[in-house]
Amino acid sequence: MQVLVNPPKGDIMNSMRVLMVSRPCMVEIAQFPDVELMVLVPSSWREGGHVLHLERTFTTGYELVSEPVVFDGSFHVHFYPRLARRLRAFAPDVVHIDEEPYNLATFQVMWLAKRAGARTVWFSWQNLKRRYPPPFRFFERYNLRHADYAIVGSEGAARVWREKGYDGPAAVIPQFGVAPEIFAPQAREQSAGGDFVVGYAGRLVPEKGCDLLLEAMAGLDGAWRLVMLGAGPERECLEALAHRLEVADRVSFSDWIPALQLPAFYRTLDAFVLPSRSRPNWVEQFGRVLIEAMACGVPVVGSDCGEIPYVIGDAGLIFAEDDIAGLRECLVRLARDANLRAGLAQSGRERVLARFTQARVAAQTVEVYRELIGRGD
Repeated sequence: MQVLVNPPKGDIMNSMRVLMVSRPCMVEIAQFPDVELMVLVPSSWREGGHVLHLERTFTTGYELVSEPVVFDGSFHVHFYPRLARRLRAFAPDVVHIDEEPYNLATFQVMWLAKRAGARTVWFSWQNLKRRYPPPFRFFERYNLRHADYAIVGSEGAARVWREKGYDGPAAVIPQFGVAPEIFAPQAREQSAGGDFVVGYAGRLVPEKGCDLLLEAMAGLDGAWRLVMLGAGPERECLEALAHRLEVADRVSFSDWIPALQLPAFYRTLDAFVLPSRSRPNWVEQFGRVLIEAMACGVPVVGSDCGEIPYVIGDAGLIFAEDDIAGLRECLVRLARDANLRAGLAQSGRERVLARFTQARVAAQTVEVYRELIGRGD
């Protein structure tokens, strides 16, 4: 979990008091002079067999509250035992719940916020229509009926929640943004032996399609290396596959690294690949690693799973899900054509600056807050 904020603003008269309850932290909204922000986050979060701790860069311009949670690491049933007192003490005008509507935490925060007279907004990535068992169905129904605003990460998510009965105002604002001064290009030396270096970062699970990437790389001519960054239950299977394909000496597996070390990882690459594949209960909701790599000036390749094509646009290469030959052809083009790599590196960076910076996401989100309390333009 990463926090990036701006310098302190001083005392602001008539500011909106905003409480954001969030596991990730998107706090660039602190730069706006009419926002007094408190961010409440878990003191730690268990995910993928690891304990994630809050990473702080600066802590000025807003109040950061680190709270314990019950059922740490459980997305659907965790909650904050001391939240009521925080709400009473801060008395927010707006409560921004960065949790899916069917989660217990969303219900808890919504119920307490409505009792306190605050306006409420929840965020969702959910882009598949699902029916949940009790009590999650009850949580969802309550939150859809009582929220004042919804922010969703994609048009697909907007359609899902309209179909499920949400009839209030909504905005499509992906809540993932990058800090372009941190995720930035940097001149890199040619790798030893002139290898074409390809990277992946994320969970090592079947739906992420890492086996497809190994298969595609195994048929690639010339000198190349593949770096797989992440953890998950498929790691042993993927290592075994690399041995069967006789490319284990060209493939390295690395565990998770802190978020602020990711730019250095991306800058070692000639190309970054996200080869996700759809499952009956999952399709790619965004692909944050794509915009991070693009911001660092790395050409990206993605499957046509879920939101990937809309994130990449014309600033990268797209192949059909599960199409090993199609992925390999994308990699061949990049390996052989330095001008193509340079062009995609530039267009990818430009696309992120135009659409996916923390500042842009924050500005759009603050407009929602202003509309909620009647200060919109």
